[in-house]
Amino acid sequence: LAGLPCGCIRARCEESGAEREKRWTELFQQLDLNKDGRIDVHELRSGLAAWGVARTDVDEIVRVSDTNQDGQLDFEEFTRYLRTHEKELKLMFRSLDRNNDGQIDVGEIQQSLHSLGVEVSTEQAYRILRSMDRDGTMTIDWNEWRDHFLFNPFRNMEDIAHYWKHSLMLDIGEQLTVPDEFSERERRAGLVWRQLVAGAMAGAVSRTGTAPLDRLKVFLQVHGSGGASLWSGLRGMVQEGGVQSLWRGNGINVLKIAPESAIKFMAYEQIKWLIRGCKDGGSLRVQERFIAGSLAGATAQTIIYPMEVLKTRLTLRKTGQYSGMVDCARQILRKEGVRAFYRGYVPNTLGIIPYAGIDLAVYETLKNAWLQRYCVGSADPGVLVLLGCGTVSSTCGQLASYPLALIRTRMQAQASTEGAPKLTMVGQFKHIVSHEGVPGLYRGIAPNFLKVIPAVSISYVVYEHMKKALGVGS
Repeated sequence: LAGLPCGCIRARCEESGAEREKRWTELFQQLDLNKDGRIDVHELRSGLAAWGVARTDVDEIVRVSDTNQDGQLDFEEFTRYLRTHEKELKLMFRSLDRNNDGQIDVGEIQQSLHSLGVEVSTEQAYRILRSMDRDGTMTIDWNEWRDHFLFNPFRNMEDIAHYWKHSLMLDIGEQLTVPDEFSERERRAGLVWRQLVAGAMAGAVSRTGTAPLDRLKVFLQVHGSGGASLWSGLRGMVQEGGVQSLWRGNGINVLKIAPESAIKFMAYEQIKWLIRGCKDGGSLRVQERFIAGSLAGATAQTIIYPMEVLKTRLTLRKTGQYSGMVDCARQILRKEGVRAFYRGYVPNTLGIIPYAGIDLAVYETLKNAWLQRYCVGSADPGVLVLLGCGTVSSTCGQLASYPLALIRTRMQAQASTEGAPKLTMVGQFKHIVSHEGVPGLYRGIAPNFLKVIPAVSISYVVYEHMKKALGVGS
């Protein structure tokens, strides 16, 4: 707790009962902002935020401590929470302090997490330790441990291991590039499918909310060479099929989220074990996550790629051209054969590499720069910073891979353009550059960028609500 009041810090010797009471009184007085002898949820949240305590469940603290159910904590209820919680923290500290020297070191953190089925590298254990180390000794004493977790209502080491794993080490923000990693205990508890369901629901709502911009992007990618602008493209689509036509292709776009997420997760797990091989535990390093994420993405895309082709055709369809997804698939199969379902596959797969690499590199660079400048001694920059880093890194990744995405879309759509030549990837590239110049490779990028912030915002809000509904902790 970077900003915890001085009365709550250090003194290596055990404090007496009177000193403890005095420390608790000082804490209560500083949190009781309106000085009415009670602390409500808003005061607790504001006070802890002022001390730099970003990640804590204030509602849970009040819920378990508010014995008279008045929605506030009086001094007696507040001290009862602290007394009980400090006892629990003391037991956890002793279970971590394996050699009973009154200090927790890197090796003890690794051993304890290993016994709970969570493998961490020495580098990750150091990051955990640095987030609590107030005096720079690279060990944690009881006072540092207590102050760090005093207002986090964890009941046992499993809760703290889960917090470390998800809050400090694996907040990597690649969105769909690299899935999260799960311990054996989390798998048994069903956390995997709940996290995937939460992510799928967030993606479905987000894609539906930004579907008009997505359709406009595809329309401009394929027909933009005629000089269509954002507004004229939008107006043309509405005139041709009404307002509801702006959501064409959204059904299959939402439908492919579940199989894509599940395949990507399973592939990532398998590739992760292949990369790790006989190495000693630990999560993957940044470069390894890039390789595993790219290969997992390529595997998922290979399997669900026919749905991508269907999505492009359904998005660009004229009124009455297809009666639905099945009719569209049947017509493509009859007129163009099975190979049509993999048209544009090569540029699509090649695009995964620069996207995943730049996304991950920019994300790590931004996050580390923020930590070094604003969060010295902590490994947790907070949710909004991670979200911002993820948005910027994803945008940079899209910028680098966009020409390949445009060529892919044109190849997917070209068979539906009567009389048009069926160009290869290189042929498409030459055709675009010779007829439209280099800017032609970025047609449709404006609506693509316009949808980034609403898509990320909708996704995040729905994801957090779904996690709460499904009982997945933050």
